[in-house]
Amino acid sequence: MSRIGKKSIAIPSGVNVTLDGQTVTVKGPKGQLAWTVSEEIEVKQEGAELTLTPRNDTQRARGMWGLSRTLVANMVEGVTKGYEEVLELVGVGYRAAMKGQALSMQLGFSHDVDIPAPQGITFAVPKQTEVRIAGIDKQLVGEIAARIRRIRPPEPYKGKGVRYAGEKVRRKEGKKK
Repeated sequence: MSRIGKKSIAIPSGVNVTLDGQTVTVKGPKGQLAWTVSEEIEVKQEGAELTLTPRNDTQRARGMWGLSRTLVANMVEGVTKGYEEVLELVGVGYRAAMKGQALSMQLGFSHDVDIPAPQGITFAVPKQTEVRIAGIDKQLVGEIAARIRRIRPPEPYKGKGVRYAGEKVRRKEGKKK
């Protein structure tokens, strides 16, 4: 049995959850998210709690049980608190700045790299070497952070590149004479 799937999801005050067939819609102070749960999973709302249970005992239903519970819990947390990912730019001349709503970065290329903010994502640059990505959708925030990191991943010899805050880059020893 899924240990994660067995847990019920507490719905905080100020959050409205609507069930329309298999579609779960969550409205909160930060916005609205919707997701369609797999047919193998049954969603019930009892007061201020959501419970998910598998309809049958197949391997796929058991696999989707914990996943569905986690995705719905992430939606509830996203519309109340939101999610944020922090990236660090390490390297001489590597810096970021805001250009309207878009993010503009100098990463050692002959040109600036401009990234427009997708719907539901906000960029912030508190320092020239720090980029904050915020939004209510955990998957989208992580995907945008990964795309930005992929532009110039940290290299193992000098450690230059874009990395997640707190990420340890394993360093290699250079050539010896």
